[in-house]
This record gives sequence, C-alpha cells and structure tokens, in this order.
Amino acid sequence: MALTITTEDVARFGVVGAGGAGFPTHVKLSGKADTVVLNAAECEPLLHKDKELILRDAAAIVEGLARAVEFVGAKEAVVGIKEKYAKVIAAMQAALRPNMRIVPLPDVYPSGDEFVLVYLTLGRVIAPGAIPLSVGAVVMNVETALNLSNVGQTPVVDKYVSVAGAVKNPSTVCVPLGTTLAECLELAGGATIPDPAFVVGGAMMGRLVPNLDVPVTKTTGGVIVLPRDHFIVDRKSWDWNKTARVGRAACDQCSRCTELCPRYLLGHPIEPHRAMRSLGFNMSREADVAGTQFCSDCNLCSYCSCPEGLDPRGVNLQNKRRILAENRRWQNPPFHPERADALLAFRQTPTSRLMQRIGLDGFVNKGPLLAGVYQPKSVEIPLKQHIGAPCVAVVSVGETVRRGQTIGTRPVADGKTALGADVHASIDGTVVAVSPESVKIAAL
Repeated sequence: MALTITTEDVARFGVVGAGGAGFPTHVKLSGKADTVVLNAAECEPLLHKDKELILRDAAAIVEGLARAVEFVGAKEAVVGIKEKYAKVIAAMQAALRPNMRIVPLPDVYPSGDEFVLVYLTLGRVIAPGAIPLSVGAVVMNVETALNLSNVGQTPVVDKYVSVAGAVKNPSTVCVPLGTTLAECLELAGGATIPDPAFVVGGAMMGRLVPNLDVPVTKTTGGVIVLPRDHFIVDRKSWDWNKTARVGRAACDQCSRCTELCPRYLLGHPIEPHRAMRSLGFNMSREADVAGTQFCSDCNLCSYCSCPEGLDPRGVNLQNKRRILAENRRWQNPPFHPERADALLAFRQTPTSRLMQRIGLDGFVNKGPLLAGVYQPKSVEIPLKQHIGAPCVAVVSVGETVRRGQTIGTRPVADGKTALGADVHASIDGTVVAVSPESVKIAAL
C-alpha cells in the first residue's frame, strides 16, 4: 500500500530521533537504502523504555517501521533486540510483517551504537566518518518508529522516560514535552537518599545536572538518581585540568582502552592510548590525536577499560573539539574492516560486568511502564529539540493553545527551510511566556 504521508509531513509532525542528538527523521528518510535497522538494543544500564514500549505497542512500532521501509525503498527491516529479552522478542515477532526479521543481540555494551549495531545485525562495517546509509542501511530507534506511526494523526507531544537508580519505584513514565524531570522523579516515588545527584540520559553517555528543573525534550531518555559519592558522579564531575593532570601522571600506555574500544574494533583509526600519550609528548601530538575525531563518546575506555581509572574519553573529546574548531577533517583515514571479524566478538564488554565495574549492580534493574499520561500544571517547551536551527515561535502570550497545535516552525532563509522539525503544544493551556528559546504554557 502506497504511503499517504510525505517526508514533509514527518517534519511538520515533529519527528526526530528520540535519543542522542535528535536528528530530524524526515531527512534520514529522504535517502535510499536496502535495509532499515530498528535499534531495540537499549544497551545503557538501567534504561528500559524501549523494551516497555515494544511490550505495549509492538503493532504501532511495526507500522512506523513499515513506513520507514517504504520511504527509503528498502527490501527488508531488521530488528536488533538483546537475546536475553525473550518476552520482548516474542511480542515483536508476533507483530512483524513478512519482510521483517529479528536478530538477537549479545548482552554487551555498546550494542546500541549504530555502527556496532549495523555490524551485529547485517555484518556490514561502516567506514570512519561515514554514516549507515553508506552501507545501505538506515537506523531508527523504537520510540522514533512509534512517533512515525502517528504522523498524520498526532504530532510528537509526549515522551517516555526511564527513572532509575536510587528511587522508590524505578519506572518508565509518559509525560508531555516540557514537563520537568523533577515531576518525572516524583512519578517514580521520589529519591530514596538525601542530597542525591542526577544524571540525565544514560549512566555511560548522559550528563550530570545540578537539579531536575530541566524540561523533558524529544531526546530525553532517562534520569538516574545516584549518591553524590558514586563513581559515575565523580567521573562526570572531572574538568579538563583534572583529566589532563591525572592522565599525564598515571597513564602507563597499557593500551587496554584501545584494545576494547568498539570503534577501534570496527577498524577505525581511533586509538585512545595514543591520545593519552599526547598529554606528555608534544612532538607526537598531531599524529596521536587525529583519530580522536572518530570517537563515539561511549565512555567504555574511561569507565571500564582503564585499570588506572583515567579518562581517555575526556582526552579524546578535548582533542576532537579542537579539531572541529579548526575545521579540520582527516581525509581518507586508514580503515581496517577486517578487524571486526577478527576481534570484535572476543573483546565485547558484558553488561553485567560493566554494571559491576561502575557500581550500578546494586540498583533495581527494571523499569515497568506506568499507565496513562501525566498531566502537569505547566510546561516549558524548548524550541530546539533537534539537530539544526531552533524553531521560531508562532504563538503569543495570552493565546489559548490546544494539545498538538503547532507553536514553533522551522525558520526559512533564502527560500530554504532550515534543518529541524516543528514543535507543538503538549497540553491544552494558555501561553504565558515566549522567548527565542522556549514557549511556556499554563494548563487550562
């Protein structure tokens, strides 16, 4: 059956990647590929929203996946789910269509990295600096597929968030965009420790925030509550001076960070131990840091691989920022895809071992989906929840808006619409504040 929606509809209904940086989905669906890969790996410890969505909405997720297949002209869709989740696999299998199949994944981190996922599901290795489309694949996560299934009916106005760690009832909650993370925490029963610290996103790749007066956006995946003396909190508190000072003093060039680096194992020229070497040997600096631009920021080297507790990822990030600021790209970098077949299967990091290493094995590792959609008294909806330009508000203070109404559109310059996706009111209410950054709405 031919699609009745267009990629422009996908943009107007506000669909972007529901994790990571929020790449606009309509742009991804404008390419051509032979396979769509649904990322249901959910490899970040303690996060469970994607699995919970499959258990509840497998048919709708498959509808969104089918739409993606038709948009890009793919021959098939492949779903990557960790093999240990038998109930999730069964729920998805029951909803799949003839041109779709499931590939069970090992319980390792970071199986959800799209480069690793494409290799584990399709056996294809993406070159450094390239994207999945270069090997004929488009990767989409579970919640994005669910949102894509709603295009033509309901814009993206709600978000599913895992609340985990030191909380009374670890849960997955559904809240309107612009709800604060503090309200999400209360829905999970609140913190069980005094003076907690908060990580937004996953424990490995998320960011430390001073409080939870932060609005939920289209890319918010979770909030993890931890004691302030926890390993993760300490490591995310390091600044560059500490990273460089400790690394310069203690790195013994054992190279374990490189030997277990997922992107190195895919044949990319990223060698974190050489980046660490650059802290003390300026003569070799450029040769040692060039490959850092291919770091995926998975943090495996810093949180798990290094026996000295150093921060190779922090060094990679600092060097990558400098390379990007200087507008330099490594043209035709060396690429050894044969490394994947030779090494990857034998050097993957089991999630259970990772959780022990980073001190998360003592927390409840479940996140059941709570029924219903929370109704906040007010929301503050950011106008930039995606890669690209911020949306421009199209509502004014005092205006009454309805849930699903467009409140921000992509700017147009020189006849071209900027990269992005429209933003919508997530509740019925009255606009009480408008700024270039956000629109605040008080519930009726």
